[in-house]
Amino acid sequence: MVTGIFSTSSSGSVSEQMNLDLRALGADTIAHVAGSLAAHLERTEEWLRRFGAREALCRAGRHHAIYGTAGIHGALIPLAKRHAIAAAIGDEAEAIVYRYAACDRDRFHPRLGGANECTFADRFAGCDHSVTPAELRDFCELTLANELDLVATSPAFRRKHREDLRDLAKRMHAHVSDAAYRAMCAMIG
Repeated sequence: MVTGIFSTSSSGSVSEQMNLDLRALGADTIAHVAGSLAAHLERTEEWLRRFGAREALCRAGRHHAIYGTAGIHGALIPLAKRHAIAAAIGDEAEAIVYRYAACDRDRFHPRLGGANECTFADRFAGCDHSVTPAELRDFCELTLANELDLVATSPAFRRKHREDLRDLAKRMHAHVSDAAYRAMCAMIG
């Protein structure tokens, strides 16, 4: 683990250590739709585990907002520390976290399900670039896990965004696990 950013404690599981580290970074003090950011990050990881996602994607779920997102302004860790995050959670997980945080949702989400769905809109770099089908699948699976947590924990969020989420899930259907798609359909009706 990287000293100064993540705990070097050897007690508890890797997942528990990451949770403690996120709290030390202040994730439990940042308000989120239904509780703290730390709680949301934990639940997003739990959704991915329920879907049977591989470990790197689950770790990304626990850290998906560490650099901020289009919906969460501010960051727990600056982008300049990407190398340290990669050393702590793995290169693959960090790349997924970066992509999720970098997404310009207003520009990219409408492309999903269309001919340009592999043209990613990167808000950090200020440009579009190609993503592979595997990268698109990871992005979509993480996105549904994130949104599932929000609809599961906030009836107001579910009421307000139900139709948009139904549309997004349909456009992502070809790129997500059956478990993720079924869970979203069941949750939003």
